[in-house]
Amino acid sequence: MTEKRPIWTRSFINISISTFFLFAVFYALLTFTPIYVLDGLDGTAAEGGFTASIFLVSAIIIRFFAGLILEKYGKKRILVFSVLMFALSTVLYIFIDSLTMLLLLRFFHGIWFGLVTTVAGAIAADIVPPERRGEGLGYYGIAMNLAVVAGPFLALTLQPYLSYSMIFTVFGVIMVIGFFCALFVRVDEQPVVKQEKRKLTFSDFLEKRSLPIASVGFFISFAYASIITFISVYAQSLGLIKTASFFFVVYAFAMLVVRPFTGRIFDSMGPNIVIIPSCIVFGVGLISLSFTESSWMLLLSGALVGLGYGTLLPSFQTLAIQAADKHRSGYATGTFFALYDSGIAIGSVSLGVFAGLLGYSNLYLVLGIFVLCIVFYYRWVMTKHRTAA
Repeated sequence: MTEKRPIWTRSFINISISTFFLFAVFYALLTFTPIYVLDGLDGTAAEGGFTASIFLVSAIIIRFFAGLILEKYGKKRILVFSVLMFALSTVLYIFIDSLTMLLLLRFFHGIWFGLVTTVAGAIAADIVPPERRGEGLGYYGIAMNLAVVAGPFLALTLQPYLSYSMIFTVFGVIMVIGFFCALFVRVDEQPVVKQEKRKLTFSDFLEKRSLPIASVGFFISFAYASIITFISVYAQSLGLIKTASFFFVVYAFAMLVVRPFTGRIFDSMGPNIVIIPSCIVFGVGLISLSFTESSWMLLLSGALVGLGYGTLLPSFQTLAIQAADKHRSGYATGTFFALYDSGIAIGSVSLGVFAGLLGYSNLYLVLGIFVLCIVFYYRWVMTKHRTAA
């Protein structure tokens, strides 16, 4: 029996910590920027929401070019440079004094977020032993999931006590630490060879073999957009706003409990035995939200969403990377997150319209049924993929 190669190497630990800090700052800014627009810049709620949209737009755009950039300049070089630029962009918030400047900075900041998350995900996949990729990327995904709780908690905790410039300074310091962690990530890659000029093709922007599973991720993230966008508003309408602050805490705890097991099961028994039950649990969690009337039901829904959705993201990312050749892991990661971010962006806007027509309760019911139907689409995608292979 061959000995298992380790996952928790120094490089894997450093890329995970750097990713955690990056996503913590991302979610902290996502929570804090609308508050800054309303109170610091005398803007409107719509303008505050636009700061999130414009950030995601630039992140999605750069993902289509990320694979080409990584191939041309190398993963380690792009990792260090993009983390540095993300950190510098974070520091620049200190000097913002108008809405126009803020929107321009958010667009600029999103470029580096899209690039760094693509290259970090590709490097994490390369560092992890191929036979333990499901388990390894599951652990790596914990960094992103914990940041969902840590980022907003930090922003909302600091907000009553510190000035806006001091809070942005704290975010900048966190990213400086993330930058130093990125410096110590070791990447085994071939030296970058200068290529002759040629006509760009579809494969220079997206990994064709990763598109089918990325499309499943798009629909899942579309449904998940209802959680990150409307859960606090929904809880407030139910008179449960105090409980809402613990929703993502329960979500993160439930995800942490199952993550060590689901990754190993993914590697040893295949993706279906993990993804199909997780889809069902996520769907049931959304349906449970639609019937929520008390605090315990809201927290139970948070646990179900954490058990389901928290497992789906790293599982789909693993499948997207496994579908491509090793040297195209950057293209595969960029393709997956381009569709994933698009689902979040489109869902955040369009579901707001549906919420106005249906009400939040009915919206979550419809989305729960929608996620259960995704199981059949996933089965079709996997069957077609195996047949083609």
